Amino acid sequence: MNQLLPHRHKANLFDNIDLSPFPNNISWNGSIIYLDRDGVLNRGSENYINNPEELEILPGVAKSIAKLKKSGFRLCLVTNQSPINRGLWDHQMLERIHEKMIYELKEKDEHAELDLILYSPYAPFENSISRKPNSGMLMAGNIIINSSENSKKVTPYDDLKKSYLFVEGKMSAMVGDRIVDIEAGKSHSVRTFLVNPNIGLPHVIDRILDKTDKGDVLQ
Repeated sequence: MNQLLPHRHKANLFDNIDLSPFPNNISWNGSIIYLDRDGVLNRGSENYINNPEELEILPGVAKSIAKLKKSGFRLCLVTNQSPINRGLWDHQMLERIHEKMIYELKEKDEHAELDLILYSPYAPFENSISRKPNSGMLMAGNIIINSSENSKKVTPYDDLKKSYLFVEGKMSAMVGDRIVDIEAGKSHSVRTFLVNPNIGLPHVIDRILDKTDKGDVLQ
């Protein structure tokens, strides 16, 4: 497996995050919800989301994100974006797509805010640790969010190893619409939730918030 590290929206990968306070000044519950993008936050397409005009936030997603923030979760988007290294479009186009997503989520609900956006620009043949079903993006999210939350400077690693990770909160979870998402979550040892891509995050929001729900299990 190649140690091709994830990329991060409008920042160097291991920059600290200036984390926003939680609603009602509650404290972080110690857990991170890792979210796939297409089919979870927005309507997906077999031909990719190629520009901001093609991005359509699924109904109820902003409200679901706000519920998670009001429950003390940090949120990390982890999305495969191989069109970049396939040469279909570039990092700047993805930045524009994500800027529209950020704006529309906040417009729908002021508390619908993602703490960190990570993406893998790598094609399958590059065998990157960052491309799901591998867990590199989740590993990076764990390091960046925990370090930032604890006011520690993020260590700028050249690779990703499990020995670098902070202990995950028991309520941490990976949410996706494909088996590769579930495999990435299992590899990272967090709960996993498989959604209907026509519904997205609202399909499983109550399950995520249920402390007794252990998530979906790969057959």
